[in-house]
Amino acid sequence: MSLHSYQKILIITAPSGAGKTSITHYLMQQFPQLAFSVSAATRSARGSEKEGVDYYFITEAAFQQKIKNKEFAEWEMVYQGKYYGTLKSELERIWNNQQVPVLDIDVKGAIHVQNQYPVNTLSIFIEPPSVEELKKRLLSRGTETDESLAARVNKASYEISFKAHFDEVIVNDQLDKACAAAHRLVSAFLEKPLETVESAD
Repeated sequence: MSLHSYQKILIITAPSGAGKTSITHYLMQQFPQLAFSVSAATRSARGSEKEGVDYYFITEAAFQQKIKNKEFAEWEMVYQGKYYGTLKSELERIWNNQQVPVLDIDVKGAIHVQNQYPVNTLSIFIEPPSVEELKKRLLSRGTETDESLAARVNKASYEISFKAHFDEVIVNDQLDKACAAAHRLVSAFLEKPLETVESAD
């Protein structure tokens, strides 16, 4: 048996439209010790997106090779040929800067990271006040077709069913209240000493 020390990870997850990006931005501004974990993606850069800032843009073949090499903390094929994932090297880069990585990822990926890093991780699930309210928010963006709206709402209902898997749930009814709740949780998490676990290696 040896002692293994895991570094801290902050995971923020939610169904699309629940407000996790706004809450993540708020936390990043409040806590300089947090650093945004940049995901890898097999799509091309859009608009003003920059390599290494918005995403690490890599080819599908390179992504599949990294999967084989077990280089991801989590990954998934969002739809045919389009992969997204969190590179272990990105977590290492942030830890080496003496910072805590913030993973703004979907529910499936969040559960996967939690399983891989079982201690010193705080996972926060941002829940919309209701599926009806979520539908309104998505509609107000003006970017959804009837089909894509129905798909997002169905996916959101499914994802909400997993909220008990996470350490904390914040209902985003009012953004300022949700941000304040997240601030309290993250502040306490960052002050907590690192736990060490025994591993059988």
